[in-house]
Amino acid sequence: MAFAPPWQSQEQSLLQAKKMSSPPPSWQRRYHVLVRTYLVLAIALLLIAPLAPAQQVTLLLWPNGAPESYHGDPETDITKPTDPLVGGKPLVHLTNVSNPTLTVYKSSDTTNTGAAVLVFPGGGYKILAYDLEGTEVCTWLNSIGVTCVLVKYRVPFAEHYPENPADLEDAQQAMRLTRSHAAEWNIDPKRIGVLGFSAGAHLVVVLGNHADYKRPEAPISEVDARPNFVAAIYPAYLTDAPALSKLAYGIDPTSSTPRTFLLQAEDDPVHEENALLYFQALKEAKVPAELHLYAQGGHGYGLRPTDLPITHWPRLVEIWLHTIHVLSGPVSYP
Repeated sequence: MAFAPPWQSQEQSLLQAKKMSSPPPSWQRRYHVLVRTYLVLAIALLLIAPLAPAQQVTLLLWPNGAPESYHGDPETDITKPTDPLVGGKPLVHLTNVSNPTLTVYKSSDTTNTGAAVLVFPGGGYKILAYDLEGTEVCTWLNSIGVTCVLVKYRVPFAEHYPENPADLEDAQQAMRLTRSHAAEWNIDPKRIGVLGFSAGAHLVVVLGNHADYKRPEAPISEVDARPNFVAAIYPAYLTDAPALSKLAYGIDPTSSTPRTFLLQAEDDPVHEENALLYFQALKEAKVPAELHLYAQGGHGYGLRPTDLPITHWPRLVEIWLHTIHVLSGPVSYP
């Protein structure tokens, strides 16, 4: 309450009291609103930052040039507006990759488990589904504390291993570079695995079985290219159509093949026999393996969830990583 001096009239006293109790000018109100808005945005960014993969570094697999020369068109994304959507969204179709790279997406310091996974997108050795089976996979791996190394290997290839070893050489080089930088990237060199889709799943299987491949004229590398574990999601090229009765040439599991996770759908047009035959061969070689076969799912769904149970496979892989002691700590089963 304002008290007026004796010489001030009652009317003047009322005017002064009204002035003192009036709201602040409009510019002051706008200022406080802006401050509160920026604070809310800053807090939100801090909360979601650990969930978004941060691109740490990109390295050329062959800084001095790949073992085989390339004379094709420049790298490009050939995605068209008419391409089918996956999970209601388009996907990237990279092709003419002549300078293969790896890109490291590190999990946050507070969640990093020390494990790492090299990810190989699919695309029939013609293109790379670089977001559907690449960057989106890194987001998930980071969310469970795993460093993601996304491999952009060379495509297109008219033939793959064993007729053409260039795909295997890219995979070997990516693994060796990752192990060479393990300390720098804060990962355990004994907990580095591979995960691939379709043609990329074929490539990780080949790497697991032929990590010591070397061209006669190539120098010997002292860094081991063999992954510690393999996850093959809707693999292709592990068996040959139309017979689908035996493994394809060059798919040769032995007792030294890494522990393996396999997933495929019965209605996959690429054929579920890829996973079935390879699982049986792993069993005969006494390699620990886990197989998940679903009635429906088709091919090329990546991590984009639908009503079909198979599209929730990332949870199965996470549990498997705990089972084989790549990840530690408690795990809740679905």
